[in-house]
Amino acid sequence: MRIPKMRYIFPLGLILAIFLDGTLTHVWSGWMITPTTFVECRTVFLWIFIAVCFGEVDHIIPWAIFAGLMYDMFYTGIIGVFLILFPLMIYITRWIMQYFEPSFIVLLLIYLIDITVLTALSYGMNLIVGQTSVSVVNFIGRTLGPTLAFNLALYVVLYYPLKRLFLKYS
Repeated sequence: MRIPKMRYIFPLGLILAIFLDGTLTHVWSGWMITPTTFVECRTVFLWIFIAVCFGEVDHIIPWAIFAGLMYDMFYTGIIGVFLILFPLMIYITRWIMQYFEPSFIVLLLIYLIDITVLTALSYGMNLIVGQTSVSVVNFIGRTLGPTLAFNLALYVVLYYPLKRLFLKYS
């Protein structure tokens, strides 16, 4: 009987990505968090995104809910923001992917849409509950733009290694 290796690799990678989000932000905090810039690292979402595109992960929605809960507990302090957003982003990604053949550029553009929606919805939810008072203009210029640039660079660097990992072990 063949044991599916992705059953073990995906959760370990997910937990690693959760800690990597905070670690990268801490290590590069002098650059990522300044009076004029706030970059949000999204390695957790990148891991889930590549899994949706190339992996055969059992129960990815419950895993996304788990990742959202952990992310909320560690980083946002409000349970529910990423608990809702990560599974929602899986649905959005799957919906968009049904119209395209996956390739580096196509997935880059889908990832760009996903990060934009994820970051904007996170901002909107935080605005509703009073966790932020940043104006939309400041959010777009100081958070959304730099967050997109950073996460797209992260995508470019990690796309091929993660794709190979998921294709090999799925």
